[in-house]
Amino acid sequence: MIENLKQLVKENVQDAIVNNSAVPNEQNEAAIEATSGSIIDALKAKFASGDIAGLVDAFKNGNSSAVVNQASSGLTEKLAGMGINLESAKNIAASVLPGIVDKFIKKTNDPNDSSFNIQDVLSKVSGDDGKFDLSDVTRMFTEKTDTNGDGKNDSIIDKVKGLFS
Repeated sequence: MIENLKQLVKENVQDAIVNNSAVPNEQNEAAIEATSGSIIDALKAKFASGDIAGLVDAFKNGNSSAVVNQASSGLTEKLAGMGINLESAKNIAASVLPGIVDKFIKKTNDPNDSSFNIQDVLSKVSGDDGKFDLSDVTRMFTEKTDTNGDGKNDSIIDKVKGLFS
């Protein structure tokens, strides 16, 4: 999945990175790596923060703005860390990430395109045992366990119900 994402990035950054005088030629590959890494990092951050609804919304409804915003921040920092001036870094992130993330999501949802698979994406961003599957998401919503010892169920559904009690 990572290699396919890097290839997708390479196919979409010619003007913004490769032909950009603000990015030294010897930094092109690192900037491409930073772009794909920022997308993965944004997905991992959404997952780690428990924003499963945001991930589902991005992949199911194509609402990628939260992922793009998170990835843009990360990419801007990475590019600036490579010595690219902050304004150029922001412009690169703003010009490439919305299109790449949208293409990534469309490819993941396209049954005729096997370059990306939602199962692989979730496995990569979950970071737990590498064996993440959709039943893990289901368990997060329905599992009846007391993980913090307060005598209450701790599934996401139970927590949401608690807001309205």
